[in-house]
Amino acid sequence: MLFEDGASYVQDREDLIAILKMRFGEIPPKVIEEIYAIEEYNTLERLIVVSSNVPSLKIFLEELKEGAGSFKILGERFNPIQSLNEEGENR
Repeated sequence: MLFEDGASYVQDREDLIAILKMRFGEIPPKVIEEIYAIEEYNTLERLIVVSSNVPSLKIFLEELKEGAGSFKILGERFNPIQSLNEEGENR
C-alpha cells in the first residue's frame, strides 16, 4: 500500500467514525476497532454512505457485519428520516 493510499484509508475511517458520532453519539470502542480493521476501500466508502442514511446505529452495525459482500443500499432500511417519522408518530 502506498503512503497516499494509507493516508486516504485513515481519513476515510476517521470520516466514518465522525459521521457515526454526529448521528448516534458515543460509539463503542469495539466498533471503532472493527472500522480500523477494514482494509477494502470500497467497503469503507459503502459504510460512509450507509452511516449517512441508516436511521439507527443498530442497522449500521448489521451492515458493518456484512463486510465486503454487501453493496446494495435500498429501501426504508436506509431512510435517514425513518426514525424521525417513527418518533413523530409516537408522540
